[in-house]
Amino acid sequence: MNRPRRLRRCQLSVPGSSEKMMEKAAGLGVDYVFLDLEDAVAPAEKRPARQKIVRALNTLPWGRTVRCVRVNDLTTEYAYEDIIEVVEGARGNLDVIMLPKALSAADIQFVDKLLTMMEKKLGLTKRIGLDVLIEEVEGLQQVDAIAAASPRLECLIFGMGDYSASQGVSLKDIGGASGYPGDLWHYQRQKITVAARCNRIDAVDGPYANFKDPAAYEEECRRAMTLGMVGKWAIHPSQVEIAQRVFSPRAEDVVRARRMMAAYDEALAQGLGAVQFEGKMIDIASVRIVRNLVERADLIGI
Repeated sequence: MNRPRRLRRCQLSVPGSSEKMMEKAAGLGVDYVFLDLEDAVAPAEKRPARQKIVRALNTLPWGRTVRCVRVNDLTTEYAYEDIIEVVEGARGNLDVIMLPKALSAADIQFVDKLLTMMEKKLGLTKRIGLDVLIEEVEGLQQVDAIAAASPRLECLIFGMGDYSASQGVSLKDIGGASGYPGDLWHYQRQKITVAARCNRIDAVDGPYANFKDPAAYEEECRRAMTLGMVGKWAIHPSQVEIAQRVFSPRAEDVVRARRMMAAYDEALAQGLGAVQFEGKMIDIASVRIVRNLVERADLIGI
């Protein structure tokens, strides 16, 4: 199975219990919205929220936005019915299921098999993707196996909120550093990104809770982007523009990258393995780096 290419520069979290917030999200032009049935919805509201989400998926003008639903984790009594009711109700208007708190490859394989059966039963011709949250120490320890568990899997997401509790990290704000000398999340981001890249799937960074500190949010976006992550969560609409800007290559960098690739191709045609470009020597390693940038630009439409 070929995985679809989706933009995930920003994944906006929207409570599935709020029809007003879902309606607003549909008009933001964000790459990706996930309608939440997990943490953002109180237990008593989870069942009614499923039907609100189905209506939102079926009736709102989402445009090119990726439409995702975050279900409850597999240790709860809600997860099975979350998947059944949302998929049966939304059908082709659902792009991705997001699974929280994945602990092992078996979790991904269970959801994959359930979705496969439902797609056959409902006659769905478009495969539903699966994005997975790594937010427990057990999940991080098993991340390589999780990343390779299913061809349906499209993205690994670092959920630092629950992860902080799982590891016993002391924080004031989810996603912050609380005075830690250095990047508190470097190891986790690095490990998740390497596992994702090894399996040709995306890696996305999780939330930054203090949405009134845009400078700090942008810094966290840049740290994640530098390591190879393709996007970051937004918990408030004010964070959307920042994430989509940071995770987009600059137009001038795209032009330079395409010129570099053309110069290298010309050198290859002349039997050369390296060539001078703008006063520096470039070779295949240089081109591999900028090719990532060009592929991102093509997906965005730059």
